[in-house]
Amino acid sequence: MAWFKRDSDPNKKPPEDPSARTVRTEGLWLKCDGCREIIWKKDLEQTMNVCGKCGYHFRVDARTRMQLLFDDGAYTEQDAELESSDPLGFVDSKPYRDRLKGMQAATGMKDALISGSGLLAGRQVNICAMEPKFIGGSMGAVMGEKITRAVERSMEHRHALIVVSASGGARMQEGAVSLMQMAKISAALMRLDEAHIPYISILTDPTTGGVTASLAMLGDLNIAEPGALIGFAGPRVIEQTIRQKLPEGFQRSEFLVKHGMLDAVVARSEMKAWIATALEFFSGPVHQAA
Repeated sequence: MAWFKRDSDPNKKPPEDPSARTVRTEGLWLKCDGCREIIWKKDLEQTMNVCGKCGYHFRVDARTRMQLLFDDGAYTEQDAELESSDPLGFVDSKPYRDRLKGMQAATGMKDALISGSGLLAGRQVNICAMEPKFIGGSMGAVMGEKITRAVERSMEHRHALIVVSASGGARMQEGAVSLMQMAKISAALMRLDEAHIPYISILTDPTTGGVTASLAMLGDLNIAEPGALIGFAGPRVIEQTIRQKLPEGFQRSEFLVKHGMLDAVVARSEMKAWIATALEFFSGPVHQAA
């Protein structure tokens, strides 16, 4: 008995792969965490990643933040070459150096913050935006140095500074070095304030830990996107500590503005125009060249 046979027809086509007739839809649809509706991804991109039915603001990456704020999405990136030196030689489930390399490959960034200079509504500004996908947007030595340099550029050229926060707080892999960035950035922002140069802080979901306890709440204006989680410790930790149930909406941006912790809650579609108006209030109208 033969265990195989040769196909005598050389022109016979191979059988069609059934999967080739299947329309691939993976990644084309997303479920809204607010209303649980299914949204086509391209429709979501047209609305700045905001649900058109309930207004839920999806998280977006740092580069998208920069493109939404700068005129025509154009800016000059600053200090892009900075990366952590792993000051503690930290190892948890894997070495910190390996974790950094993995994040750099996944995000195309050296660390969790982009710093850029450009125009916002025709006005020269410096903007920093945190990347939540890079170790939770955590703040280490590189983030502290980049923001401090952005402050110094703002002071040198008298340009307003805007920082978009999206972070889990200080980076544990850098220990006390990361905690030092709270004081370093706060001191730099104090010098900016003394120079009477505007600083606007934008808090997005989530902004927690040492970032909230320092730079995120030190703006001349502290504004947030709708529904953003903002606080130091998380609500679950607080409930376990005080042994009480927290109020509805606790630590969300609407709760904070109601209790005087924020100046405004601004929808993403209105953010750029709102900031432009605020900067005009601080510095006067933009004078166009003749």
